[in-house]
Amino acid sequence: MTMAAATPSPDKLVAELRARALALGFGSFGITPADARPDLPEKLATAIDAGWHGDMDWMAETAERRGSPNALWPQARSIILLGYNYGPTSDPLAILGEKSLGSISVYARNRDYHEIIKGKLKELAGLLARRSGAEVKVFVDTAPLMEKPLAEAAGLGWQGKHTVLVSREFGSWLFLGAIMTSAELPEDKPHAESCGKCTRCLDICPTKAFPAPFQLDARRCLAYLSVEHKGQIPLEFRTPMGNRIYGCDDCLAVCPWNKFASVSREAKLRAREDLERPTLADLARLDDDGFRTLFAGSPVKRIGHARFLRNVLIGIGNSGDDSLKPLVEAQLEAQDPLVRGVAIWALRRLDPARADSLALAYSARESDSSVKSEWTVDIS
Repeated sequence: MTMAAATPSPDKLVAELRARALALGFGSFGITPADARPDLPEKLATAIDAGWHGDMDWMAETAERRGSPNALWPQARSIILLGYNYGPTSDPLAILGEKSLGSISVYARNRDYHEIIKGKLKELAGLLARRSGAEVKVFVDTAPLMEKPLAEAAGLGWQGKHTVLVSREFGSWLFLGAIMTSAELPEDKPHAESCGKCTRCLDICPTKAFPAPFQLDARRCLAYLSVEHKGQIPLEFRTPMGNRIYGCDDCLAVCPWNKFASVSREAKLRAREDLERPTLADLARLDDDGFRTLFAGSPVKRIGHARFLRNVLIGIGNSGDDSLKPLVEAQLEAQDPLVRGVAIWALRRLDPARADSLALAYSARESDSSVKSEWTVDIS
């Protein structure tokens, strides 16, 4: 007769899970009770009432579940939070001074982190389920679960003044994942906020997206505008956007805690070389198929070719490079009004006289009122 394996004690089980998480490449591991943050509904309501979520309507639609893990899954007793280091090996802000290049946020320079982290979380969750018999659910930024404050409660770090989780070991460079379980596991102590008087992350923001420390208005955030926002980039943010064509790393990159970040290659994602220093010219020449090919497996692909071109054309408009004008003029005939509109802005930035000479003809046959207005709006 085969005897069933004995269920390990909670402490032994957690030790086994920690060891396996480390072997899978996770740099941080912590556990918090599912009800550890009763303050979340009020904090979330404050942000939504202020409109800081922009057009991310799903945040308001899922607010009840997002504010409480047990509203999302009533059976949850503990949540395991894990961090995966993706810190860069060089200063990601240096490229902002090279106007002919496009800056892609560090997290998007490799495979989509959802796919990388999810497989590892499933393996760890499977181990937990087998060893404890408990139910498990895995989350990687794909469900209404507020990973950052829960990671703070689990001792992985603290939410900095830029609202991103900060770790003593990895600075601001952690992908977060969560495993919810019906098992009651020993909890870790929450991490105290350790920003002190530092305001570097607030001071560097090119669009002043922080109404106050620890608060973020996504409507002014270049990371949100270039990635999540589906419409035209508001005029006031186009020049500050510079050559940031996907995301914005400014507030993360200046965090002083980054100097303690691990440099272990085994625990980090390596950036694709072709996404570290792409030229705006090459990116502007991509058609839809070329875009899909270049960004296959990358989170950049999710925004689609039109929104990507919108961002690239803003970069070109801010480049001051007259040699890029033919690429801009070619997009004046683009099928998508999002692209046509920002192409007008880019041309007016590079060569106002040339734009004036084309305005009458193009404006006369333009059917989209928002695009037509780009020929005359004040861009000074």
